[in-house]
Amino acid sequence: MCDTCGCGDSNNITIHPRHNYNHDHNDNHDHDHPHEHSGNHDHTHTHSVGGVPYTHSHAHGHESIKSREIQLNVDVLSDNNSLAGKNRNHFKQNQILALNLVSSPGSGKTTILEKTIQALIGKHKIYVIEGDQQTLLDADRIEKSGAPAVQINTGAGCHLDAKMIDGALKNLTPEPNSILFIENVGNLVCPALFDLGEMKRVVVISVTEGEDKPLKYPYMFQTSHLCIINKSDLLPYVDFRVDEAIRYARSLNPELEFLVVSARSGAGMQEWFNWLEKLLNSN
Repeated sequence: MCDTCGCGDSNNITIHPRHNYNHDHNDNHDHDHPHEHSGNHDHTHTHSVGGVPYTHSHAHGHESIKSREIQLNVDVLSDNNSLAGKNRNHFKQNQILALNLVSSPGSGKTTILEKTIQALIGKHKIYVIEGDQQTLLDADRIEKSGAPAVQINTGAGCHLDAKMIDGALKNLTPEPNSILFIENVGNLVCPALFDLGEMKRVVVISVTEGEDKPLKYPYMFQTSHLCIINKSDLLPYVDFRVDEAIRYARSLNPELEFLVVSARSGAGMQEWFNWLEKLLNSN
């Protein structure tokens, strides 16, 4: 689906345990295009990320060329957004609180989910959709914590999309008045572009990562509602400055909320549970 990141090379998307579907792309295109290009064009672009401007330039040459700009990403995302809207309506009609958890690999999303399920499963019905390129490891961990889970293996794909969620829902069938956690593929780039129909997007980072993550991956932080800074128990041993990470993120998204937690020690986790309860009461 993403020609720029390689997702389009994936031939197999698998939903476990009971539903499979494949995407096969066997189009052959033979083209003979004799082109001769010469000439020089210099382009300079100035951008700003987090209020910090930067400039880059590039040059290319051609003598005579007929070109047409085609915004392929608009068409792809339009189809996804249409189905995401249907997912969102389904969640709303059934009062299902759907949350999209996104992060880079190793931030602790799955551990946060395990501890959340263990704390809330006595009061709420909880379901989980897991997204990974391969293996059933995370879904197995979630089910051991007490919540039904469906694993989506994306193959070469680096994100979940609305169609995958629609397929997973046919297997998982969450009951009305429940919580659905969608643990996205570990990646701070492509998942930011794809609406799944969730009510809220929660981005998880850890203190073992750089505090400049928001500046490096701005769109993820611009489109998220809550940022969980995990592994706070390691703060005495790393150079991560919490205030700076928050400042960078809020320069991009002033409305972004923050929680500093340690899923391992439990510090701050009650604030996360309270945040969820508040959403449930307003859902």
